[in-house]
Amino acid sequence: MCACVLVAQSLVAAMNLAIPKIAASGLHPSPAQLLWIVDTYVLVFAGLLIPAGALGDRFGRKGVLLTGLGVFAAGTLLSALANGLPVLLAGRAVSGAGAALLVPATMSVLLHAAPPGRTAGAVAAWSTAAGLGGMAGNAGGALILQYLPWQALFGAYVPLGLALLAWVAAVAPRVPRQTAVLDLPGSALLVLGATALLFGIIEGPGLGWTSAAVTGAFALAVVLFAVFVRHGLRAAHPVLDPRLFRIPRLRAGAVGIALTFFGMFSLFYVNAQFLQYVKGYSPLQTGCAIVPLALGMMAVTTYGMRWAQRAGEARAVGGGLVLIAAGLLLLSTADAGTPYALYLAFLLVMSVGAGLAMPTLSHAIVASVPARRSGMGSGLQGAARELGAALGIAVVGTVLSVRFAAGTGHGAGTAAAFTDATALGYRIAAGAVLVVGGAVVAGLRTGARSAPTGG
Repeated sequence: MCACVLVAQSLVAAMNLAIPKIAASGLHPSPAQLLWIVDTYVLVFAGLLIPAGALGDRFGRKGVLLTGLGVFAAGTLLSALANGLPVLLAGRAVSGAGAALLVPATMSVLLHAAPPGRTAGAVAAWSTAAGLGGMAGNAGGALILQYLPWQALFGAYVPLGLALLAWVAAVAPRVPRQTAVLDLPGSALLVLGATALLFGIIEGPGLGWTSAAVTGAFALAVVLFAVFVRHGLRAAHPVLDPRLFRIPRLRAGAVGIALTFFGMFSLFYVNAQFLQYVKGYSPLQTGCAIVPLALGMMAVTTYGMRWAQRAGEARAVGGGLVLIAAGLLLLSTADAGTPYALYLAFLLVMSVGAGLAMPTLSHAIVASVPARRSGMGSGLQGAARELGAALGIAVVGTVLSVRFAAGTGHGAGTAAAFTDATALGYRIAAGAVLVVGGAVVAGLRTGARSAPTGG
């Protein structure tokens, strides 16, 4: 189960390393199309996580897990064989659907298989595997892209997915089915609303922020999310009950998780390009340069919850978000002459912040959800994480493309223009983390005050 979730998460990180090769390939993608190549997987992954959990309850977790692995392998095969942008985007979407099917099922099967008294250790191992996915994606993707074309990155996931499918079929136990109602209209509204929002952000620079397509996309996103909330309030078994967001601690936890991943994926999308374009690193050097970030994050995560118990959730999360913003601001000062040791120190500031914030925010969500809705709470956490990542990629990628085009248009060298664009993207992301982070901390404090009275 840990291997399955590690592989699904690793594709998110590995994809960022492939951007320079895809940009220089015969596909000739525009900056906006590059963003869609990255974000399509994350968007579908996020939008289908919650309904995929209900699907496993209704039709059997092992069967859904096997289906997810098969769909994931098929999507990566389609991506590897893509001879045009539409096919590549379709492959990314199929892969994201497969990942959404398999990730919730891995946790369910794992909890069922774990011996009594060992469930806490099993969950810790699963969480560690999810974190290791980013490091594995960077290291493995770097090794592949150093010597092979970008198609080989997707091709490598095909045998991985099939091998995991055979392994799961042979050893995973069948979990008893539970009664579950699939909220297909709610799921569709959630995915379509997020897609409309991302379309407006990504396509704004190319089509014009005041163009009918972009303003229409933003308006459509507002309408779809409003209908989603209305549907959730009326449905007997909604994919996500909006009433849960009346709980201050849960609301703050969900927004905080999304914000943490917004900041981290703002870094991940730009970092690999910066190291290759500006610093002149090879794909292998780039992958190895990023690995300490994941190691630092995992090391701090072990102690994050302990510190939160002593200092309080609000202080732990507030400190973590401030460090993420500080890391982004420090990275905005980097240029071609910045020594790697100093650059690594900036990355580690961010990793410490993420390690402090993430476990506390995850616990805030899980502890706030009634026991009968624990599955929805887990799905909400995953969806918030992936939607935050998708928004981080979209926002910083859009800033990057606009500023880079303006810089080269005014005669600046390619490396200098890219450095300037990267700095602006990091500063905007840092500002968003600080501003929204203040609301998250306030929500956690409100939740702490209301908790004794059952709020």
